[in-house]
Amino acid sequence: MFTGIIEQTGTIVSLINLDGVQRITVAAPGIAGQLREGDSLAVSGVCLTALEINPEFFYADLAAETLEKTSLSSLAPGSLVNLELPTAAGSPLGGHIVQGHVDGTGSLVSLEPVVPRSSPQFNLEATDWWLTVRVPENVRAFMVEKGSVTIEGISLTIARSTIPAGGETISLAILPLTYWRTNLHSLAVGATINVEADVLLKFAEMRAKTAEKPEFDITEPWLVANGY
Repeated sequence: MFTGIIEQTGTIVSLINLDGVQRITVAAPGIAGQLREGDSLAVSGVCLTALEINPEFFYADLAAETLEKTSLSSLAPGSLVNLELPTAAGSPLGGHIVQGHVDGTGSLVSLEPVVPRSSPQFNLEATDWWLTVRVPENVRAFMVEKGSVTIEGISLTIARSTIPAGGETISLAILPLTYWRTNLHSLAVGATINVEADVLLKFAEMRAKTAEKPEFDITEPWLVANGY
């Protein structure tokens, strides 16, 4: 389990096809040295297994399902990816509960500074940002204003949503720390974005759909047969 608090970014060094499986090499000084082969970690929100560890790099295999369902299919050498180690039991939940199981991909509609670039007060290093993402249809029911969502592995709060009015986008406020510490600053308009809905909302929907039902229907013949 993760919480969506990105620890650092890594850089894709290479992508190699090994008998139908895509193997990525990620430069991640700092995190790589903490890993053991077989450990899980989140790479831009996707739970992967670390292979062939050394202090500077780790490797991971991307199955066909991962390539089909996540933004990792668009990686290239030089791409930045967000990295997070699993949350240790008993640790504070700094973001929200994140599984690393991406529900689908959206696209980056815009990422603009809150203070216009033309303003004398604009400061690239210190400004907040306004991120708008087009989300896939299968997660739109879980995009609740003031609720949580995972974007590229980052725990964020939905500030605005056009979905209740029939739209398909959500907007999120991005702090300078988040902008610069994650891969958001490297993404262009149209970039593919990993989206994971809040698992608690998904469980709530499942419970609502599978709420206990009567073992039988109370009908007139049943009432007569039972002496009512």
